[in-house]
Amino acid sequence: MIAPVLQTAVYVLSDDRRRVLLMRRDKDEQDVHFGKYLSLGGHVEPDEDVLSCARREVQEESGLSITDVTLRGTVLWTGFGRDRANVLCFIFRADAFRGTAHDGNEEGTLEWVPVNDLASLPLWDSDHLWLPMVFDQHDSPFHGVMPYDGYQMLSWSFQR
Repeated sequence: MIAPVLQTAVYVLSDDRRRVLLMRRDKDEQDVHFGKYLSLGGHVEPDEDVLSCARREVQEESGLSITDVTLRGTVLWTGFGRDRANVLCFIFRADAFRGTAHDGNEEGTLEWVPVNDLASLPLWDSDHLWLPMVFDQHDSPFHGVMPYDGYQMLSWSFQR
């Protein structure tokens, strides 16, 4: 049995649905994510549900209030990183928002990136396997498992 850390990842689409707001982790060279593009999001607090976490994290990290939010899937990472963490991530897409995004925070710089360019960005290699499902038109969410050995992905499986 595992007791995973709960996280959220939120992909905020622009009004024209052609760009997505990402955080380029470019502030701390010691950051395990340094140099990579990530969604907005973070750890679920003890007193909140995953949707409240998604909304809070986007507000904190970008200044935006997301209004049309859909659960697109979940990914369970096991054995990840130096500490071999088990992480269950709830992945959302936000199709509408209020406000204007600021430039970023102490972790990185916010950038509106064309959705069609995601495959060419420096992401975690494994993200390329599930990220297309965040933006597809399939009605059902995906639920995947991605075991790691430290920073090396071992396999990937999912159901819809």
